Amino acid sequence: MLKPAATYDALRAAFRWEVPDAYNIGIDVCDRWAARDPDRVALIHVGEDGRGRDYSYGMLRAQSNRLAHLLAELGVGRGDRVAVLLPQAPETAIGHIAIYKLGAIAVPLFGLFGPEALQYRLANSGARAVLTNRDGMAKLAGIRAALPELRHILVTDGPATGALDLKGALDGRPEDFAAAPTRAEDPALIIYTSGTTGQPKGALHAHRVLLGHLPGVEMSHDLLPQPGDRIWTPADWAWIGGLLDVLLPALHHGVPVVARRFQKFTGEAAFQLLQDFGVRNAFLPPTALKLMRAVPEAEQRWRLGLRSVASGGETLGAELIAWGRRVLGVTINEFYGQTECNMIVSSSARLMPARPGVMGRVVPGHRLAVVDAAGNELPPGEPGNIAVRRPDPVMFLEYWNNRAATAAKFAGDWMLTGDTGRMDEEGWITFVGRDDDVITSAGYRIGPGEIEDCLLGHPAVRLAGVVGKPDPQRTEIVKAYVVLKEGFAPGEALAREIQAHVKDRLAAHEYPREVAFIDELPMTTTGKIIRRDLRARAVAEAAR
Repeated sequence: MLKPAATYDALRAAFRWEVPDAYNIGIDVCDRWAARDPDRVALIHVGEDGRGRDYSYGMLRAQSNRLAHLLAELGVGRGDRVAVLLPQAPETAIGHIAIYKLGAIAVPLFGLFGPEALQYRLANSGARAVLTNRDGMAKLAGIRAALPELRHILVTDGPATGALDLKGALDGRPEDFAAAPTRAEDPALIIYTSGTTGQPKGALHAHRVLLGHLPGVEMSHDLLPQPGDRIWTPADWAWIGGLLDVLLPALHHGVPVVARRFQKFTGEAAFQLLQDFGVRNAFLPPTALKLMRAVPEAEQRWRLGLRSVASGGETLGAELIAWGRRVLGVTINEFYGQTECNMIVSSSARLMPARPGVMGRVVPGHRLAVVDAAGNELPPGEPGNIAVRRPDPVMFLEYWNNRAATAAKFAGDWMLTGDTGRMDEEGWITFVGRDDDVITSAGYRIGPGEIEDCLLGHPAVRLAGVVGKPDPQRTEIVKAYVVLKEGFAPGEALAREIQAHVKDRLAAHEYPREVAFIDELPMTTTGKIIRRDLRARAVAEAAR
């Protein structure tokens, strides 16, 4: 939807939303391409043996239409919720497309969720059916009795007790299907928040959410699509970062998507995949980048052909940006958003110089401001709540069955992200942290991101999480929890060396007054540090 432009200002000035009244995601990302180029490659599925299999738009159309017929015969209708508990695989894409065509509401679920997490989301959404595999079925078997609204479980990889064998059930069903006449404003999917600040909430999105994502995706990938583009992300398609930042926008643009399920993500495996499958575009979350950064001599071991790399979820710093230029051959473009309103801030090396530690500028089509709790816009440079003005095509409709939480998300027409940031006179936005991440020490308000990035620049540090620890004199002190690289041993001398590393590079008030060495950091399933757990640990330490 972005028009070619040489500068950010020209890009923004030329942009206009094109959101039709009648719109269906399934038709857009599948049938539109299948009608004019059915043999065009949509997906490249990489199996456990490392070999890829191509799936065309024509194949996706035929299989999604068969599935839509099957779901309709099972009694699934417009507005019913259908959960998708599958990894990156063709069946996942086919499932989503079929659900949208049916006019039902997709509920993507992460394969590593335990039974309790699954039960909460399935019960909360009132899911009528689940698409899954035998691994998922094993988890569902123990909780099914507690889910009276769940009537059907369809398994993709063979027969399973208490479930319908999907492959067999699709045989013989028609390859044509009359999609439901959905509007752009009609509900399409529920994506649950990660739950780092409380019980997960189901963000209900309309079909228009895909169109709302396009400008941000295009900008963060230096004006996607370009000839020869091919995209991959390690982010699971159950999350907004995998589904709406990669899979669906790429299918919309006719850009082939590489799908690969890693049993365990490693930096080496990521480099190998990028090389073997000629990946040109990648969305790499910060944790993935940090793990790849720890791989020695990567620039000598693999030949990459990347055109763009985007990253979001945690602010990057100068160390990672410099590493990306050296090893990946591109400037990593940061973007920002959240489950409720995603891809609203971005950088683009093609349009503007990178500013390490700064997220970027407002994506064309969106209106952002930094506001106080009442929704009043703050002057440039003053920290406050990053907020988005409604109406906005990418913004959620509501929290599913939670009117109170929906109302609390807004101050007038400003949707409050809950993230603290600053905006300068030119519209560059710096992420400071979540409201509860900001450290108050001796009158200073300190964001953890910059310190964590600085810590990563120390040769001994593999990963780091920074929080405030209660202190009677300073209110809080900066406490760093550090995971060391192999070959380094924890000790007081190394802790002092790490403290000096930060003190010399940032500021005296920002260095960690305490450093603790731990084996692993608590992380969400999307790879974000769960600072809430680290804060609880720090509070417990202070109480001793």
